[in-house]
Amino acid sequence: MSIKMLKLSAATLLGLAVTTAAYGADFTLTFAHVLTEDTPNARAAVKFKEEVEAKSDGRIEVQIRPAAQLGGDVEIIEQTQMGLVDIAIPPTGNLANFNEKMYLFDLPFLMNDNAAMARVLDGEVGTELLGTLEANNLHGIAMWGAGFRHMTNNLRPINGPEDLKGIKMRTLQAPTILSTYRAYGANPTAMAYVEVYNGLQQGVVEGQENPLANIASMKFYEVQKYMTLTGHAYHTYAAVMNKAKWESLPEDLQTIVSDAMIVGRDAARQYTDEDEANIIDMIKDQIEIQPLSEEGRAAFIEASKPIYEEFAPKVTQELLDKAIAAAKG
Repeated sequence: MSIKMLKLSAATLLGLAVTTAAYGADFTLTFAHVLTEDTPNARAAVKFKEEVEAKSDGRIEVQIRPAAQLGGDVEIIEQTQMGLVDIAIPPTGNLANFNEKMYLFDLPFLMNDNAAMARVLDGEVGTELLGTLEANNLHGIAMWGAGFRHMTNNLRPINGPEDLKGIKMRTLQAPTILSTYRAYGANPTAMAYVEVYNGLQQGVVEGQENPLANIASMKFYEVQKYMTLTGHAYHTYAAVMNKAKWESLPEDLQTIVSDAMIVGRDAARQYTDEDEANIIDMIKDQIEIQPLSEEGRAAFIEASKPIYEEFAPKVTQELLDKAIAAAKG
């Protein structure tokens, strides 16, 4: 045998490993996401995998591809639509590029706390929005999330929208979020999650928004001076499957996958709450942290009105009204 024949490519070895691991399973599902493995949702993805494999008695194997191994969120959405990836948990902000109704969850200050979030995401509004994804060749199962987003930057503390004027803010590739920061007077730039640390370090962008778990896991506090606990939007993920792959599952396995997605969703929220209790103490000596005052919150809400007016026709006024009512309880 020649030396050349022994030199298998990394892709070939990965394929052999997957084939070997999946031997005996009726279905092998690839679950891709961009998150590092220590984040709450990445840990919840493992919880989902364990739940599915145990409850299906090995008929389903879940292969997790974390940390953007298969690309950024937009690429993973496209791969899931094409059936190259079976399961994903993309931010709804990115999904809005494919389905305009997903603009809803990135409207600022729509949900003020976890109770309001659960009423909106787990109730009629979340269910309706998940159902609209069928038109995008995706089967929506549940709404996951990573906590409320906060603002960091290198120029000054953010006490109100006027303090964002001129700041180069990194955002998701999400029209709602880009419009939000333009309305606040910032200069927003869409950038892939895995590129943000270098972007901040090199001054390509001067600020960003993320939930605490992402700020900590990606060490953004190392390259940022100020953080304001704005809690302006819940960082919502939609747990989705490729539509054809979902339909290929027998009904009993569909039930197992759906139930496991709820277990994963609840685990992600639990892990998020546990982590957030410790993160501020962990990073408080490396970045200046302050709450958002009631006056600052009121100013942001007033400055957000044009954003609601811009996106209401896309979301539909009916759905927006339902979400506002659910959030208020």
